[in-house]
Amino acid sequence: MSNAASDYSLAELMICANAAIYENDGEVLVTGIGVLPRIAASLAMKTCNTEIMMTDSESWMLAEPNPLGPRPADFVQQNENWMGFARIFENVWSGRRHITGGPTQLDRFGQSNISAIGGTHQQPKVQMLGARGFPGNSISHLNSFLVPAHSTRVFVEGECDFVCTIGYNPERLPRGYSMDDIGLRHIITDLCVMDFGGPDHQVRVVSLHPGITAEQVQENTGFALAWADDVVTTAAPTAEQLSIIAAMDPHNQRSKQLRDNPPGDRS
Repeated sequence: MSNAASDYSLAELMICANAAIYENDGEVLVTGIGVLPRIAASLAMKTCNTEIMMTDSESWMLAEPNPLGPRPADFVQQNENWMGFARIFENVWSGRRHITGGPTQLDRFGQSNISAIGGTHQQPKVQMLGARGFPGNSISHLNSFLVPAHSTRVFVEGECDFVCTIGYNPERLPRGYSMDDIGLRHIITDLCVMDFGGPDHQVRVVSLHPGITAEQVQENTGFALAWADDVVTTAAPTAEQLSIIAAMDPHNQRSKQLRDNPPGDRS
């Protein structure tokens, strides 16, 4: 790839960091939930892992990822094979899928919450989406997360208010499962990139975004973090990556995903 660009947004930096996590996955179905993860999946398919499978979210497997938003009248979707709902479930249950989701809460075990906050489950303080497909997704295949605003409201002290996904919590490990059966990979936030490579699968910081300090990351996290031996600066997008991102997001929806659309380098 070409040299790193000097002018890029934080959204574009996060997209590229998200795309990089799929590099060694091989032929798996990739699903990015939300604008930035969706663009990241498309970028990965066109650069670091051309074996990625992607659907149009209706009934077709695509040879080329669809751009976001309205398309020109002469746009022709590049259908490769039929991929109806039943086949999606077959793929999910086989384990050959990697999803990047957006949790409302995430705890030290990697358990996530998109269902409810505060109160009781019967009468929560805030009712959200419900667990939806998160339990089956997390127990069946690889999962990563993208968090647009890294704070202690998301990375909570203690457990999530409502546990929607499996994590590295021995107290909630399903019968017949071991920690090795859990496939949590990466967390991409507006401050850093983390994985679960610390002692006993502790959340571990592997890279800091340009201009961000270790102190900022820990202060905005409700539990103790592990740190890689060689924490690096998150790689800046290349000119080629930015060109592909622009083509995949022609209406610039990415610029509306983070408050005030900050620059990628905040030093």
